[in-house]
Amino acid sequence: MELEDRDFINTPPMKTVRFGGNVVNTLAKFERGDTSDYELLKHQLTDPDIKDGQIINWLQEFRNCVTQLTKDHEQLVYVVLRLPWLGRSAAVVEEYLAFLSNLVSAQTVYLRSCLKMVVSNFTPGRTLIREGDVNISDSDDDDENLPRNFELCHQALQVIGRYVPFTSRFLMPILSENFPFVQKSSRTLECYVHNLLRVTVYFPLLRREVLELVVGRMLKLDVSAPRSDIEEAEENSAQQPEGGGAQDECLFDMDEDDGPEAKSSEAAGGAVMAHPVADRLDTLMAVLLSYIKDVCYVNGSLELDRTKELYRDLVSVFDKLVLPTHASSHVQYALFYLCSFRLGLAEAFLEHLWKITQSPAQPAVLRQAAAAYIGSFLARAKFLPVATVRACLDLLVPWLHRYIDGQDSGSKAFCDVALHGPFYTACQTVFYTLVFRHRAILEGSMRQGLAYLQGLNLERIVMCRLNPLKVCLPAVTNMFAAITRKYQLVFCYTIIERNSRLMLPTVRNSQGGSATLTNTNALDSFFPFDPYLLKRSRKFIEPLYQVWEEPGDCEVDAPRKPVRQCSAEEEDDFLQGEAVQTDGVVGMTPGSYESHLHSPRSVGSPPIAFLHRPF
Repeated sequence: MELEDRDFINTPPMKTVRFGGNVVNTLAKFERGDTSDYELLKHQLTDPDIKDGQIINWLQEFRNCVTQLTKDHEQLVYVVLRLPWLGRSAAVVEEYLAFLSNLVSAQTVYLRSCLKMVVSNFTPGRTLIREGDVNISDSDDDDENLPRNFELCHQALQVIGRYVPFTSRFLMPILSENFPFVQKSSRTLECYVHNLLRVTVYFPLLRREVLELVVGRMLKLDVSAPRSDIEEAEENSAQQPEGGGAQDECLFDMDEDDGPEAKSSEAAGGAVMAHPVADRLDTLMAVLLSYIKDVCYVNGSLELDRTKELYRDLVSVFDKLVLPTHASSHVQYALFYLCSFRLGLAEAFLEHLWKITQSPAQPAVLRQAAAAYIGSFLARAKFLPVATVRACLDLLVPWLHRYIDGQDSGSKAFCDVALHGPFYTACQTVFYTLVFRHRAILEGSMRQGLAYLQGLNLERIVMCRLNPLKVCLPAVTNMFAAITRKYQLVFCYTIIERNSRLMLPTVRNSQGGSATLTNTNALDSFFPFDPYLLKRSRKFIEPLYQVWEEPGDCEVDAPRKPVRQCSAEEEDDFLQGEAVQTDGVVGMTPGSYESHLHSPRSVGSPPIAFLHRPF
């Protein structure tokens, strides 16, 4: 018999059992006021045990009467769109995509509904396990077919875009509305961001808006995970014995999606950050950096035109979101990584920052931030040759001299960060760059290097009435003084000691009545490319990053207070512990508690590998 040759369990019946008439007759009855078959049809479509053959039959009937599916049948169309087509046979998928194309062609009023349906599948489903009335597990569904489902979603979007040219205009708001809350699991955020960036491959006009959306959400994570909190969490995690403190972790875990399955899968996938917010950020940084590499490199070769287009989009997002954000620690490394692909990109980025720094039309806070980015980029980008560093110094130092020329004889020629903030940040940029790059400048020909440094006339900058050493970060001025004294460029210690004596810390009561040491001239120091702390995505940055190497021959001749000995893990930068506190006007004077006498320390960062799926 024919039935004996069929797989009874896996093969649907030849004819499916259904009640009521066909779709055309049901819609006709609905128009006459008879809704019984109409409601029965919706009930049958929502059957959780619906078979593949039934889905195909229904979709074929709906395709034949798609012109009748006006706005009056909105609820019915929503039920059809929610049919379980993902994870089904190829015939079901093909029929569903054909229905979508017919629907959006004939009834564009359903375009948003179709797009919402597709985007809702950009994240893993939920697996809910119950015992009685208690949820014992609610975690991400680790379906092995997830990559295929995502691929089908992107096919559906491309089908819709083929029939409706203005799809992208309606898609972007939906992508923004459906972005998961930042407290969702790392897996959920990773899948959604990966799919968002995948959309830009076939909707290239959306790339800048998508990058703006992704970077904006990542910045929220970044500022919620300060560098000090990440370091403290890692230190506490390292000190805890294996298995210790697990009960406390679970007790205060507020992440609704991080069930036991999610945590075990994350632990198996690579190094997990102890700080939960940093762990999410680490995952997203790995996705974003992988995307940048996949866009720019094709078969291992750099595609220059595509790279330039991506650079322009990222710089636009940088200007709008990243540059005005003071407390970010890691998101800005996306541009750092992109600029490493070609020297011309790095120089274009530096030129862009320089235009902002010297422009009087820009707000002072942005000019200072741009100058801070210049200094940190010059100091930390290992891929920058010394010629580029000297070219930047040749722009910065003459600008400082011109600024001094315009101020020395004026009524505002006194030390005040509020009046001369961009000047002081540019001074600190020059000092910081020379601290890191003086060896490279002097290598090859010591005589030519010294002649170049002497030609900068740093002594005039240091000795001017604006007194930059008074407000720059003590750790920077301290090391700058040691280096310039060694090469007999400037003798800074006399000014540093005079500043320490003349500018005593003052005490002022806040509204709460507490006594606070204040310094109205403390420069709000920011070093955007300080050491990278995220473990998974560190593999992208580490080969490009210049760690601080303390020059053993530059001793600081100054009395020192005892300093707590730090472990190697804590000593990741010579600015460790020297960041200026900027709550209101609260700060420390350079001379307070001999803060400028601490010796800088640093070590590099261990490599971590993290394998990510290519785009």
